[in-house]
Amino acid sequence: MRLGFPVKILARPGLRSHDSRRWQSKPHLSVSLAYLRDLFLHLGSQDIHMYRLSDRLAPYLTHPGLPHFHRQIEECAAELAALGQLAQALDLRLSLHAPASVLLNALDPARQTRSQIELEAFTHLFEAMGLGPDAAIIIHVGGHYQRQPEQALAQFIAGCDRLPPAVRDRIALEHDDHRFSVADCLWLHERTGLRLIFDLLHHQLYNPSRLPPAQALAACLATWPPEQTPKIHLSTPATELVRDGRGGPHPPRLNRHSHFLNPFPLIDFLRSLPRLRPFDAMIEAKACDLALLQFRRHLAAFAPDLAQRFQVR
Repeated sequence: MRLGFPVKILARPGLRSHDSRRWQSKPHLSVSLAYLRDLFLHLGSQDIHMYRLSDRLAPYLTHPGLPHFHRQIEECAAELAALGQLAQALDLRLSLHAPASVLLNALDPARQTRSQIELEAFTHLFEAMGLGPDAAIIIHVGGHYQRQPEQALAQFIAGCDRLPPAVRDRIALEHDDHRFSVADCLWLHERTGLRLIFDLLHHQLYNPSRLPPAQALAACLATWPPEQTPKIHLSTPATELVRDGRGGPHPPRLNRHSHFLNPFPLIDFLRSLPRLRPFDAMIEAKACDLALLQFRRHLAAFAPDLAQRFQVR
């Protein structure tokens, strides 16, 4: 089981994940790729072999009002191919989580069209890097938007049907923490063929069908083709006191990720699992790479049997 993390490097503050300059400063994908080369080499030095790319890797790539940014992928064809070869040499599995604005079941047709354009652009980016089918673009179902859940699910299917096959093959669908559950996404998988991402914390927060976690995980893993390695998300909720603008104390929202993982409930979860096909785990924690390294140390200290069973790296 490879452990990965999203976007930010905290152990080396000088490493950047993408060119974050505003459009007035003429940011470019070529700058992001130069940053990523150094970041990938750092991951290799830390024996980290799974990473989530920033969804802002190519700045303003699809912005309708800034057409001079639209050809960045073509302009960086050689650099993208070289970076993909570096990822392959480092045995690094990559993915990307589409921004929250990507909504295939949106009510607004213009939003639906824009979502499709963005998904096509991310797919083009992955193809230019020469990434295999394991490299997934993760999306959520979306919202209800004053509709019955069944209508929202049907609209998602309609939006998915409009996608080119190459884009559909890249997508992995993740359930959420308050609207669409694992059971909902399994229903969508049966009608779209999309692969599913199991998120443990989301399942703990929203599971109206009362599916046991191990059963829900196994069902999500089964949606991936045999030759691909499924991904799951592991996180634990924040428990620290928060204060409002007047300094008043409040409990945290449980859907907020902790900075570092609480290892013990995750160890219990992993120990409870039957023998399953291999999968990778994206660590979703605010401390990013630091949280991954700490969890790896905790597994070695408190659960060496799991580290060996899952061949954690």
